[in-house]
Order: sequence, then C-alpha cells, then structure tokens
Amino acid sequence: MIVVCTNCSARLQVNEDKAPAGPFNIRCPKCNTSISSGPRNVTTDASVVMQDSVALSEQPRPGSAAPNASPASVDAGCVQTDARPNTSHVEELGRLLAGLLDSNKLGDAHSNSRPSWNPRRALVCTAEAHREIVSEQLTENNYQVFVAQDTRAAIERIRDSQLDVVLLDSEFDAAEQGAAFVTREVNILRPAQRRRLFFVLLSSTLRTMESHAAFLQNVNAIVNFKDLSDLSRVLEHTLREYNELYREFNAALKLQAL
Repeated sequence: MIVVCTNCSARLQVNEDKAPAGPFNIRCPKCNTSISSGPRNVTTDASVVMQDSVALSEQPRPGSAAPNASPASVDAGCVQTDARPNTSHVEELGRLLAGLLDSNKLGDAHSNSRPSWNPRRALVCTAEAHREIVSEQLTENNYQVFVAQDTRAAIERIRDSQLDVVLLDSEFDAAEQGAAFVTREVNILRPAQRRRLFFVLLSSTLRTMESHAAFLQNVNAIVNFKDLSDLSRVLEHTLREYNELYREFNAALKLQAL
C-alpha cells in the first residue's frame, strides 16, 4: 500500500504483509513527520490502487537508469520513498564551476607569457646597416615587424598602430634627426599608452641591459650593437621582467601582458 506524507508529499510504500490490520502511524523517513494510515475503506483502497499504478509506471525499466534517483529503502524494506536531488546543492555546484571557469580565463588573460596566436607588434627604427639583422631576429621569434624607412613613416606608425615594442637606433634617419623625433613621440604618449609600449634603444656605446643607463635615456632597455645576435633573448628576458613588474597592475585593469 502507498501512504502519502501530509508534510512533504513523499510517497511511502508500506509492505502490507508487515502492516497492522487496523489504522496505524508511521514516521516519514524524509521529513520525520508522523503519518496516520487512516481507516481503510473502498475509497482509500481505490486511491491506493491508482497510486500503485502510477508508482509502477514511474519505475525504470530493467537496464535503464532512473531519471532522478533510486528509491531509498527504510526499515528493512518496509517503507520506501523517492529521493530527489537538493536544488540548492546543484545551484551551489553551478556557481563554483562558473567561478572556476572565470578564474581560469582570468589567469590566461594575465599570464606573463604572450600567446602564440597574438604576436607582439614591433616597429624597427634603425639605420640601414642594422635593419636586416634586427628584422630577422624579431620575425624568427614570432613578432609582427614594421620597418620604418624614415622619420615620417615611424611617427605615422606610432600614432596609427597599437605597437608593443619600438626599437630605435640613435643613427636612425640622421639627416632628419629621426632618433630625436621618435623619442619625443614616445615620451608624449599618455601614461596609460606609455606603459603598454616597450621602448628599446640600440646603441654602440652603452652596455646591453644596463638598467641605470636605460633610466637616464628614458627607455625600457638597451641593447649594444655587438649583441644584436642575441637580441631575441635579451628582449624576452627584459619583457618578462617588465611584465612581472606590472603583473598586479595589469590584473587590476584586466590587461594582457606585453
């Protein structure tokens, strides 16, 4: 026979062989409410038969999984009830998974390593003697390279393109004082733009990666012409340090590393 809990509407299947002949009370294993079986009459028996038929139709066929959960046995098989998932637990699990996905995306966005599908954009402003070797070094290391032939082209590229790296030779377009104009164009950038541009000075007199000289020259790094064969490694090292310096700042503004 089937007894329905008046509190939580759980259907309790009672083994008639073990149930008393007259009215009796049982305790709902789901909400712990005391339930009276009530007098057994024709109307009650008919409703019980109908509920039994519905319960049988809801039982999964052999070899198939129940849609929600399997019935939970109580009191050695005397009473059974349908267990349903706790929706609050499901919602909490969904929130945790969503938070995990967001944190993974955030971690990817603020990683110090540049993804291969998003190459750095570099502008090369050097004298013709060093232009080829600098361009080859950058191209081989997955940079998108723009080569400025003169001062005007360099200024236009800085203003029109979202560059990541600018490499400047002090002898660039010497007739038009190209190095001075490029340096001025970089220095007048707004602070938010300047932080997103890595400015490298190529020099014949200053030592590679000399931080104090770079500070005095208002650039981010210095590479001596003698070390141009190691340009890619020097850039990778100095850019890694630069990204580490601005890690928290970029994370707060949701900006990707250079």
